[in-house]
Amino acid sequence: MKIDLNCDMGESFGNYTLGRDAEIIGHITSANVACGCHAADPLVMDQTVRLALAHGVGIGAHPGYPDLRGFGRRRMECSAEEIRSDVLYQIGALHAIAKAAGASLQHVKPHGALYNTAMADQAVARPICQALAAYAPELILVTLAGPGGETMRRVAAQEGLTQVAQEAFADRAYTSEGRLVPRNQPGAVIHDPALVAARCLRMATEGVVEADDGTLVPLRPHTICVHGDTQGAVELARAIRAGLDKQGVAVVPLAQVL
Repeated sequence: MKIDLNCDMGESFGNYTLGRDAEIIGHITSANVACGCHAADPLVMDQTVRLALAHGVGIGAHPGYPDLRGFGRRRMECSAEEIRSDVLYQIGALHAIAKAAGASLQHVKPHGALYNTAMADQAVARPICQALAAYAPELILVTLAGPGGETMRRVAAQEGLTQVAQEAFADRAYTSEGRLVPRNQPGAVIHDPALVAARCLRMATEGVVEADDGTLVPLRPHTICVHGDTQGAVELARAIRAGLDKQGVAVVPLAQVL
């Protein structure tokens, strides 16, 4: 049994430091690198790519809405043309930095509100998929596991993308429909390492997650995400990795799971 453990990284910029990338990198197998729109700057992107490369961690582009002030977590009313070009711009920028460092890209995972909106709205999902199909269709597109990601996966197939991964979230609560509980609701983010590790083990071995109303939602994730800006992210990643290793679940980069 194999699964990938990914983390959103490289979200510092200028004089602002976010996350504990150097500490968490040893516990994960794929890194979603911010591309300068919701967070990061070129120097941070380069440093993060080189950090991932040094640890044998798969590198992915993490494009978001152009919203530094809102950290990409506010939905923006953008046209399809704007979304497509913004995503192309961000993937291309990270690809250039990775190539210069002797690395390659493994995947693309939309960030924040762009990710969440695309999972339910094909008008947002389509330009994302079109950008990837036009630029690098061989890259893995990361979508929400279970019923919450069906719209995105359908659009990806229509646009000719064949490398599609399903993702679960270690530290986020789920609704009974398989969607993430909005961050502005109580209990949306889970901070207890033992509880998070147990949930992740169950996702990996049983293919279910317990929703906020107690029901079991079916999902078969290829990868599990730890948010780098969550309080205690390093401790969460360490507990998840230890729990998976103990039960014999191989934690490997996403390209080795699909």
